[in-house]
Amino acid sequence: MKLSEFKFDLPEELLATHPTENRDESRMMVLHRDTGKIEHRIFKDILEYFDDGDVMVVNDTKVFPARLYGNKEKTGAKIEVFLLRELNKDIHLWDVLVDPARKIRVGNKLYFGESDLVAEVIDNTTSRGRTIKFLFDGTDEEFYKTINDLGETPLPRYIKREAEPEDRERYQTVYAKNVGAVAAPTAGLHFTREVLKRLEIKGVDIAPLTLHVGLGTFRPVDVEDLTKHKMDSENFSVPAETSDMVNKALDNKKRVCAIGTTTMRALESSVSASNRLKPNEGWTDRFIFPPYDFKIANALVTNFHMPESTLLMMTAAFGGYELVMKAYEEAVKEKYRFFSYGDVMLIL
Repeated sequence: MKLSEFKFDLPEELLATHPTENRDESRMMVLHRDTGKIEHRIFKDILEYFDDGDVMVVNDTKVFPARLYGNKEKTGAKIEVFLLRELNKDIHLWDVLVDPARKIRVGNKLYFGESDLVAEVIDNTTSRGRTIKFLFDGTDEEFYKTINDLGETPLPRYIKREAEPEDRERYQTVYAKNVGAVAAPTAGLHFTREVLKRLEIKGVDIAPLTLHVGLGTFRPVDVEDLTKHKMDSENFSVPAETSDMVNKALDNKKRVCAIGTTTMRALESSVSASNRLKPNEGWTDRFIFPPYDFKIANALVTNFHMPESTLLMMTAAFGGYELVMKAYEEAVKEKYRFFSYGDVMLIL
């Protein structure tokens, strides 16, 4: 397929800049692949579509406050430092993006507020990318607490406002556990503890895996021929308990629902020779676009994505290109809210 086949007109006012008042009261479009039927519900109605023995697979990655603001040594220029990934825990070596990049060269030092935190630029990686080493004398625990105190919630760029205290809680799933993401697995933002409890009472199993979402998830596709696009690698882990729960559900012909495209990518990167889920950990750069034969999940919960995004492509691969693009047309007409803080789609 071609990039241009995933274009659609998205009015700017449909980009959600704040979350709904209550997580589980986002609007939910339900797409039935077998009949093409489209329903308009709210998220807490998801309970009606799942029963005893079904499994929901969730991504339990935890977003850390990855956006820091420092000042350059000597000039005092304000520099944004966006933490991407930790390369070496012992010496606090990190891959970062810096802005404005033209002011930052190898050997420069950055100071962060009134704290004891100082960083030295070790290498250039891309036009905006740098490798930096934090110079910090305290314990690991003190270092991460300093980052946590100084850092801002890394809201996506399209949200043209400052991060607010509320974002610390709302740009995080209620089941977030393993720190390492620089963007939230947004399909999971709609779950509340009450919804999870009610699913549990119905006999629906919640099976966690971890995929640390990187900024590459949102990197624009800049080639018309999709086979030439390369995804950034993201670190993931599928525990044995999760693969056991999922495989039992598949053997019993029950629903296995991936909560989000990040979960789906981890599942599809962990398929055994017998088309079952295997415990696995490592890095995945799997790029899923139509046509694609999904091996594990037979249901998907996902937010409404941007035109020409890899997330829309995966959704179209799962739901069927024509049906998903028709649903998006309806979503725009019905004024559904798009992207990270937006509404949600359930594909059955």
